[in-house]
Parts: sequence; C-alpha cells; structure tokens
Amino acid sequence: MLRLLKKWFGNKVTEQRNLLSDMNQKNIPKHVAIIMDGNGRWAKKQGLPRVMGHHAGMKNVRSITIAANRMGIDVLTLYAFSTENWKRPKDEVDFLMKLPEEFFPMMIDELIENNIQIKMIGNKVGLPDYTLKSIEKAIDLTKHNTGLILNFALNYGSRDEMIQGFNRLINAIHSGEVNEKEITEETFSSFLHTSGLPDPDLLIRTSGELRISNFMLWQLAYSELWFTDAYWPEFDEDQFVKAIVEYQNRARRYGGL
Repeated sequence: MLRLLKKWFGNKVTEQRNLLSDMNQKNIPKHVAIIMDGNGRWAKKQGLPRVMGHHAGMKNVRSITIAANRMGIDVLTLYAFSTENWKRPKDEVDFLMKLPEEFFPMMIDELIENNIQIKMIGNKVGLPDYTLKSIEKAIDLTKHNTGLILNFALNYGSRDEMIQGFNRLINAIHSGEVNEKEITEETFSSFLHTSGLPDPDLLIRTSGELRISNFMLWQLAYSELWFTDAYWPEFDEDQFVKAIVEYQNRARRYGGL
C-alpha cells in the first residue's frame, strides 16, 4: 500500500511519516492558536480575486482542524476576523461574513462525527444576524461533544476583550461578587472571553508577518511563537507538524531557570 501511495504522491507520504515519527505524543500542546494570514496575497499570486483567497482559506480550516484533532490537541483557536478588519472594503467584509453560512453546513456532520465542539470568542455586537445565527447553530449542535474545541475568534480584538473584562470586573466589585483586595491573574482571566480555556501553548502565524496583531495579548504571555512564510491556504499538515515538533524541542521556563 505504501508503495502505491508513494507512486501517486512521490516522497510526500514518506516525509509525512517521518515528520509524524518526530512528534512526541506525550508533549502535544493543549492549546494551539493560529493567526490565519495571507489569503489575499495567496489569491494575488494565483491571479485570483482576494475573496477567492478567503474561500481557499476556509477550506484549509477543515484540513487543519482534522489534523489538530488527530494529533490530540485540546483547543484550536483560529483568528478569523479582527475588530480592525471592518476597515477592509465592504464587498470583502460582506464575503467574509457569509463564509460561516457555507462552512458550517458543509462541515457540521464531520465535526459531530469527530466529536469536535465549536466555540467563539469576540464581540457579537456588530456581526450580521445571518453570521451570528450560523455560528450559534453550530455551537448548539456541537455543545455536547467532548473532543477538540474549535474556537473561532470573530470580531475579536484583545484590547476590546480586556476593556470588556475590566468593565465586568468593576461591576463585580461594585456588586460584592469580587473583593478587590483578592484579585489575582486567575480572577481577571475569568472575566475574559477565553474563561475556562487554557492559555495557548503555541501561537502560529502564517504569511511571513512577525507580529501578533491585537490577538490574545493577555493569554499569549508565555506562549511559544512560530512563524512561517507560507500563506494560510498553503499551510498544510506537514508545516503544522513541523511547528509542533519545534515547540516540543523548546525549553519553556516561564521566567525561571
């Protein structure tokens, strides 16, 4: 069988097997966050409209989600649309807002079959009703699943998240729910959108950009960062495995020795 697959796909099968063999199954990151960047530049390289890049990027969400589930990752957070992305041309924003209507019906059976749970972080205010309805339906249909959490950051900005968190914390102090003298890092974390989720162990950003763009600023304090020049539609399972293997070869000291 391997010989037949190698005939079809050349050395890719062997390379994939070698990469997977390099992974330490006892040190899989619990939470991987990805800034999915480069859809528009990928489309331009192909001579296609920018929106086709976003469509290709949507299809890659499926591939990487299934790979993450197979690896045993607990949480995969994908930065899908930032609070700053509203500045883009209206037709592009409209296209992006309609992608959930296409993605979830296409994927929902496979997500349920693989015990994957959908979650969302971000500001629901401002999202079109059809976008929110599509996501909330997927969240409801997968709420009893216990496997990988596929967490979409949509209309998400970390500064916006922290301001909302501060306001909720202040209200909790005023109501007597929280004693201001007993506030800890854990207390503040519980007022963020990611409450209940572990902080990311690994952040991946595609497209060659070397910044984190207002993404999970609080939660990434001790995350390992991994960057690749590949545009998001080009980011495949091989590169995903490489990122995991490099993560596993790093020493995480959390400020200690």
